[in-house]
Amino acid sequence: MEQLSAELDGVLAALADPTRRAVVHHLGRGSASVGDLAREFPITLPSFMKHVRTLESHGLIRTVKRGRVRHCVLNRERLALVDGWLAEQRRTWEAHTDRLEQFVTETEENHR
Repeated sequence: MEQLSAELDGVLAALADPTRRAVVHHLGRGSASVGDLAREFPITLPSFMKHVRTLESHGLIRTVKRGRVRHCVLNRERLALVDGWLAEQRRTWEAHTDRLEQFVTETEENHR
């Protein structure tokens, strides 16, 4: 459980940056070269490569060199960590609101 938590923390930290989220969003439509991705952002290539390395180190993307061009591919399975955590949170909060709704309904009925 601790390892899963550390992995989730890393993925969430990687996704905390808007540039990295935009890269993930773009790669959701298919693989792209680092150069093509970098052109979308007003930052230098070395700065952009830091984002790529962060996403790669947390397993959100993988890069593959084809000739002289490095391509990025989204690892959708890694996003399942976030999806699973969000689903768990959703269930917890829905249960809380269901109990609150039941309490309010019972209280109203008792005061009639």
